Amino acid sequence: MTAPLRLGTRGSALAMAQSGQVAEALTAATGRPVELVEVVTAGDRSNAPVHRLGVGVFVSALRDALTARTIDFAVHSYKDLPTAVPGGLLVAAVPARQDPRDALIARDGRTLAELPPGATVGTGALRRIAQLHALGLQLEVTPIRGNVDTRLSRVLGPEADLDAVVLARAGLARLDRADVITETLDPMLMLPAPAQGALAVECRVDDQDLVELLALLDHAPSHAAVIAERALLATLEAGCSAPVAAYAELAEGDAGDEIYLRGAVISPDGTRDLRLSRTGTPADAAEIGKALAAELLELGADSILGHEGHTGPGTQQFGSTE
Repeated sequence: MTAPLRLGTRGSALAMAQSGQVAEALTAATGRPVELVEVVTAGDRSNAPVHRLGVGVFVSALRDALTARTIDFAVHSYKDLPTAVPGGLLVAAVPARQDPRDALIARDGRTLAELPPGATVGTGALRRIAQLHALGLQLEVTPIRGNVDTRLSRVLGPEADLDAVVLARAGLARLDRADVITETLDPMLMLPAPAQGALAVECRVDDQDLVELLALLDHAPSHAAVIAERALLATLEAGCSAPVAAYAELAEGDAGDEIYLRGAVISPDGTRDLRLSRTGTPADAAEIGKALAAELLELGADSILGHEGHTGPGTQQFGSTE
């Protein structure tokens, strides 16, 4: 009887849900049983603000377990991954991406435009904080931490102390909590984080049989979009500690499929907001991202980033997708 494949995952409800979905998909595609192995990360043990947690804080323990061969593969929220890939590991699959947009959960079913001046809005991402300020709605925006239920309780619980929170729609959908969303935010208002809504299925390069099995889960359009977005992020040398946003969509063009990539760099107080777009073919996804980042840098993105979160190439700071 074939031994189960060991899938490493964080222990949060969201991480377990998305890892369970990957496990079920792999078993359905290959017949191989999969067992979940919980790995506690440094980020799970800390209550510090997300943008202060440091490099790969939700990822490094899983990668250590892969290298030590105590797990066979791992599932990450792709936007948690540093852009530098460690030697000996590779992302073998990007399953079909969930809706990458952000979602508002507000009291009394309100939309963003219906929140009164001075309303308190919580979010864990500097990217969202910056874009909320840029809208000029005179909202009081505050950083928050915690898993999905913890954040929702700040608005919907008996001791609610916020008027609204902003979370990734994908996480809510994976937890079957999309019913609490009062507005899915248009990317024209709130551009998502690079790779938001996408999962990265990672394994060891030398485990070629597993590389081939995991490739069955790969969704080429999602993979191409994420490559473009993360190439922009890597070229800017910025992570979740910097307000950088990117969103790539695939559409049918005159000569076949095209990628339409939008990127933005916004100052934390929202007073400077650079937004550009670029198109190209899926085969050129990485080059599209690099070129758009170069254009943003030419317009002064570097001075906006100040490189507050800059720690050098491949050593970006990231936070939990929840």
